[in-house]
Amino acid sequence: MSSFKLSTSLGRVSAAAAALLAPAIAFAQEAAPAATEAVVAAAPAMTVDKGDTTWMMLSSILVLLMTVPGLALFYGGLMRTKNMLSVLMQVLMIAAVAMIIWVTYGYSLAFTDGGSLNSFVGGFSKVFLSGVDVSTMAESFSKGVAIPELIFVIFQMTFAAITPGLIIGAFAERIKFSAVILFTILWLTFIYFPLAHMVWFWGGPSAYDGPTGLIFGFGAIDFAGGTVVHINAGIAGLVGAIMVGKRTGFGKDMMAPHSMTMTMIGASLLWVGWFGFNAGSNLEANAYAVLAMINTFVATAAAIISWSIVETFGRGKASMLGAASGAVAGLVVITPAAGFVGPMGAIVMGLIVSPVCYFFVSTVKNKFGYDDTADVFGVHCIGGIIGALLTGVFVNPALGGAGIVDYSTADFAASYAGTATQVWAQFKGVIVTLLWSGIGSAILYKIVDVIVGLRVPVEAEREGLDLSSHGEAAYHS
Repeated sequence: MSSFKLSTSLGRVSAAAAALLAPAIAFAQEAAPAATEAVVAAAPAMTVDKGDTTWMMLSSILVLLMTVPGLALFYGGLMRTKNMLSVLMQVLMIAAVAMIIWVTYGYSLAFTDGGSLNSFVGGFSKVFLSGVDVSTMAESFSKGVAIPELIFVIFQMTFAAITPGLIIGAFAERIKFSAVILFTILWLTFIYFPLAHMVWFWGGPSAYDGPTGLIFGFGAIDFAGGTVVHINAGIAGLVGAIMVGKRTGFGKDMMAPHSMTMTMIGASLLWVGWFGFNAGSNLEANAYAVLAMINTFVATAAAIISWSIVETFGRGKASMLGAASGAVAGLVVITPAAGFVGPMGAIVMGLIVSPVCYFFVSTVKNKFGYDDTADVFGVHCIGGIIGALLTGVFVNPALGGAGIVDYSTADFAASYAGTATQVWAQFKGVIVTLLWSGIGSAILYKIVDVIVGLRVPVEAEREGLDLSSHGEAAYHS
């Protein structure tokens, strides 16, 4: 989701609550200062439209649909039969854990002022949703137009729920369940929440010149999570695949997906849910949400076609797995650009992303020999990087884009600083994301390995994680 204006009624966390906040205490930052009476007095009266609120409620449900059952079935179908349930369980449990962490302290760390550390992370002022109730509001991208803050909390919560779920596809079929859960808690706390703050935190239309997150301050734009979700999860997945190691028998045993039917169902549900992901990130039910919607249609369609064409030339046949992979690549590439580029730009982005992702999953992965089970790096990280950079190109009004709103003008006129300037800003955002998530994730994997161990025993892996980790089987003959 893109940048926004938080409600000015910031709550204060009590000393006792802060003492309980063990995962976040490591940030050791000072609490965000309360808004002054002068600022409060200058803030415009907020209006809330029932249609906007309804759209955001629906969008939140659609993003949940992406996670369970969408992502779970997409990944599950790509696994061997003996590991189907383990992936379903991991995705489901990750979502549940993320939701509780989000309302406990994640929302505060992502979307409040972090004082002296504000460039990197938020503060503690809304821990346990302190000060957030039915009367508080979050401003959209139109000055004075708001939605209830609780629905903003919910919408962003669904993003936090799906992102770590994307990671586990990279090292599926050999990871301990306890390691998945511990890593999720640590990764959300130290990687996702700060990165969401860096990319999306700003003062909003009514305080556009207020403090911002680091990447937002670069001038980088990310409509719905190309950096925060896809590059972030993709690079964490690659690091995890390398540190966990290859599956036993990798390169020797048959490890074909056990159900392309399930994968097709999952990919389709991802596409449907992605309309909430992208169009919902506009925070209003207006023409920009419609722009994000049509781009989510056409970029995905172009990427499916593009992947199938490349695969036909590369291996002689277009596969269902390739078409599903193309769909996800198209959805990934358009995510940062959804509300910024025109439909023709979206189509070009879809046509470009599939050949590049195909090269990474079919050639680069084999060349370097890493075992990325569900091609998380090749599709999400690479697709996210392409999307982030091309957003800087196709946001140009001369190429059909919407331009970048200048909130310092009376009419919020759209402008464009030029391709070199905007692509450079996008590039800096990509580099910070890769370094923050790549290095940080490596440290967290090591911590998890020391505490509970990353990998199941070889015997458990050969038996399958369904039985060895959960004591049940997906299918009974």
